Amino acid sequence: MLAGAQSKKKKRQADERARLERISLLQNHVKWLSDDQLEGRRTGTPGEEKAMQYIIDQYQQMGLAPAGAQGFVQEFFVQEGRLPDSATRFMVGGRSLQLMKDFFPLAYSPSAKVSGSPAMALRESGEPWFFDLRELLEANTGNPHFDINAALREQSTKALQKGATALLVYNSSTITDNIQYNKFDSSKAAALPIVYLTRSALPVYFNDPAATLDIDLTISISERKRKGRNVAAFIDNKAATTIVLGAHYDHLGYGEDKNALDTGYVIRNGADDNASGTAALIELARLLQQSAPVGNNYLFLHFSGEELGLLGSKFWLENPTKAIQPNYMINMDMVGRYDTARKLTIGGYGTSPVWSEVLPSVTASLITHYDSTGSGPSDHASFYRKDIPVLFLFTGSHSDYHKSTDDWEKINYEGQEEIVRFVYRLIEATDAKGKLPFIKTREPQMGRSSGFTVSLGVIPDYGYTGTGMRLDGVSPGKLAEKLGLKAGDILLQLGDYKFVDVSTYMQSLGKFKKGDKTVLRYKRGADEQVVDVQF
Repeated sequence: MLAGAQSKKKKRQADERARLERISLLQNHVKWLSDDQLEGRRTGTPGEEKAMQYIIDQYQQMGLAPAGAQGFVQEFFVQEGRLPDSATRFMVGGRSLQLMKDFFPLAYSPSAKVSGSPAMALRESGEPWFFDLRELLEANTGNPHFDINAALREQSTKALQKGATALLVYNSSTITDNIQYNKFDSSKAAALPIVYLTRSALPVYFNDPAATLDIDLTISISERKRKGRNVAAFIDNKAATTIVLGAHYDHLGYGEDKNALDTGYVIRNGADDNASGTAALIELARLLQQSAPVGNNYLFLHFSGEELGLLGSKFWLENPTKAIQPNYMINMDMVGRYDTARKLTIGGYGTSPVWSEVLPSVTASLITHYDSTGSGPSDHASFYRKDIPVLFLFTGSHSDYHKSTDDWEKINYEGQEEIVRFVYRLIEATDAKGKLPFIKTREPQMGRSSGFTVSLGVIPDYGYTGTGMRLDGVSPGKLAEKLGLKAGDILLQLGDYKFVDVSTYMQSLGKFKKGDKTVLRYKRGADEQVVDVQF
């Protein structure tokens, strides 16, 4: 009896030592990954590459097998399209216009240097010409076949023949002109450089049509892409199915991708988002390497490009580096702020009937909130769309989200460690249940609000590099499903508003309110279709 009590005491002491060691390791990981030297781990940067190597080093020390395309690594390219580079500038009378705010070259404009002294009201050979869109737009009001870009190409050819050196385009009417910068436009260059002057620039720089303006214009457009890198490791139990355990490790860098929620060119270290999930995944791997249930294999995936639209997880699913039969996927994203006031949200509860059987028994003392949906704003959504049961672990948003204040000192490492042990218990509880059945779930209730009053209920494909917005899917029961839209459709225009990508689609959506009627133009395969919409 005494020996049994001493044995239990030793086990408790060993468990406590292991718990404290895990807490220390979690803190070390988060502190290192969110250090300024990594400069915010923006996808495709040297800082993210340092984070990648740190993760690989951890797995090599554990003795885990690599499961990438090259060792532990799977590379993919983030296509940024053709963008104006730092050499692009527009000076008027010695004053510098702001690129994309006051002016922008059209994506099919040739790179060039142009100078001159034109007046808006005159068109002289050897000078840049101003071109007001008013008459062209008025003449084509109600013409569904009117293409503003084709019209501008034609105007540039005519202007070149008459001696113009550039076309400076503006719109003095109230008609929507749908001129946008399309970074994925790969069409042939126009005959002349074409620059669009925004409405806000006109009264500041071009308010006197008779004035002679000293103009110095440089257009320099270049193709841009960067390399993201997923990290993959594997525990092989020779089982029929594999549990996928994931977390993204990229963050915002200095905010170059315009996804930060504070201002300034400062480092966003992303301690909670998502050094916390990355660290938790590393320590979960260590636990499973030491003693893993053998009913499944284990694939550990650290994704890049999550902050750009789940690019890394989508790429892995389209190009798997390991031939597996997925059982289910658990995603840990922002698991560093758990406390009694901030619950652990467990998303994906409805994606398999097994979750309701096992979760109540393994959450132990954790304060939890369940959300049934399998979709949402993180990498588990990519797996859910492939009909794989998922769970999404998330300790809630906070005032430091996507800001430079998301630092390592604010992480609750004891709570983070408790979440790691919870996932391990969950894996144990499902070990003998075989492959989990999958259920489709309802529209997401959690995630980040768009701020719009209307919605189509579509899931964008952020990796699409064509004109328009391609759909990754539609939300069950929402407007898009009722309209018959489906994955692969490419949305092109809402009412008068054309769009070239996700960002300009969102701008178009913001023009409408509940109850408005309009038409949606979209492409399915080679065919364009039009459908009536009421929000």
